[in-house]
Amino acid sequence: MKRLQLSGVLVSTSRIPGDPFDTSVILWTRAQALPSSSGQLPDQSVPVCVSYKIGTSSDLSGRPVDSGEAFTSYDIDFTVKVEATGLKADTKYFYQFADCTNPSIVSPIGATRTLSNSNTPAERVNGGKPLTFAVFSCSQFQAGELIFTSPSAMVHLSAVKPSAESWPLFMTIANGWANTGQTLTCKQLIREDLGLLFGCVIFRLLPSMSNGLNPRSHKDDHEVADNAWKAGTTDSNDTAAGCSFSPSGACFTDRKFAGVRAYHEWMPIRQVDAKDQLRIWRNFQIGKLLDLTMLDTRQYNRDVTDVGYNRAIDFDAWDGYRANRNRVLNHLYNNKISNTVILSGDSHANWASDLAHDNDVVGYDPVSGRGAIGVEFAGTGVTSTTGPFDRETFEQAVNTSSIYVRDNLDLQWNEGFFRGFFTLEVSPKTLTATYYSMRNVTFRNLDGFAIATFIVHAGENHLARPVAGGKVLSGALKSQAGH
Repeated sequence: MKRLQLSGVLVSTSRIPGDPFDTSVILWTRAQALPSSSGQLPDQSVPVCVSYKIGTSSDLSGRPVDSGEAFTSYDIDFTVKVEATGLKADTKYFYQFADCTNPSIVSPIGATRTLSNSNTPAERVNGGKPLTFAVFSCSQFQAGELIFTSPSAMVHLSAVKPSAESWPLFMTIANGWANTGQTLTCKQLIREDLGLLFGCVIFRLLPSMSNGLNPRSHKDDHEVADNAWKAGTTDSNDTAAGCSFSPSGACFTDRKFAGVRAYHEWMPIRQVDAKDQLRIWRNFQIGKLLDLTMLDTRQYNRDVTDVGYNRAIDFDAWDGYRANRNRVLNHLYNNKISNTVILSGDSHANWASDLAHDNDVVGYDPVSGRGAIGVEFAGTGVTSTTGPFDRETFEQAVNTSSIYVRDNLDLQWNEGFFRGFFTLEVSPKTLTATYYSMRNVTFRNLDGFAIATFIVHAGENHLARPVAGGKVLSGALKSQAGH
């Protein structure tokens, strides 16, 4: 983690805002006492004091809107998480941390913004301009870097309380990167001057909700360990066999709660329930435009998943949770919930689907989209490279994608050759998803290019036809696979 190399207290340059409301936002940083001029290390038992201020001017001149001080210590790895309050809705703010005892030692100025009030008409959210999200997942620190340029907000991958006037944006999420601070170096991912809403709140999207026959590989769930569920992982569990499956001899629950603790220390998210450390699911209503609910589909109460020897089907994906998936889809259908969008990730491949029951040839028409209840967009790894397309040539990857879209009724597009991300542009009448690919993610660059664009019209509940305008630069469309 890069830090300011000054005497006194250093304040990390990875200043991160997150979990905004209309009147407040969470600010996060990491601070630590520096060695003296003689090189002597400070007493780690001594708490460190960090001050913060937030205002509307880019140089933070004038009286701050909110300010305060917070102590941190070795026990929480010198992380600092505060809630800036008294803010105005739908407003951009700037903030800075400093050493309480030496105000001249400061962090760079960061930017953030608040959400629109929940009663704001959809056409007035974000000043009347479309609200843009950058959505990404599977950001392996060792695999490379990626820079985003100008989204309104970022979601490292995330169902939603429906509102008649809004887009219910369902995002299945889980704890991510909880057990390492290194991978939280947001400078590896984004420009520092962006006003982030959900930036670097490492929500890694989990199993897709599309066709149960979909051969997706969900192997990137390593917030605590691979293929985690409520009482174990692929490699260990705490059930009848006790701790015998744990190579280190440590019970999984011990490891799990250590990871959860680190997650709350290192992530700029609100503590939803002080009595329930595991709970991270929560809701955000962005005016009348968008309802956003962050879910945890893995750590809290998920039953046993793929443990390495039970692969009849992929138990770690929705293939292994068909009753759960059907309950969600039935709820959408039975209650006629419109404008539903589900975002997924973790498969290291791109997917665009109509939402419908598995192979429902009676109620769903894959050509027109009639009978669907919503759409799903799933993104590839932002840098992680392993997966079903690993080591395939471009032509081989296209052929693999053609098989996937041919064999899955509601899957309209698949692509797995490139790394990248996608954006969502949300307006009252349309939602547009644009998928971006990177030529090289091993160093910071802006060489991303759009490979596919999908439009969803309000009230239609399926991808607009022709899907992606009938043209993509990579992968395969269903219309190109004989459908």
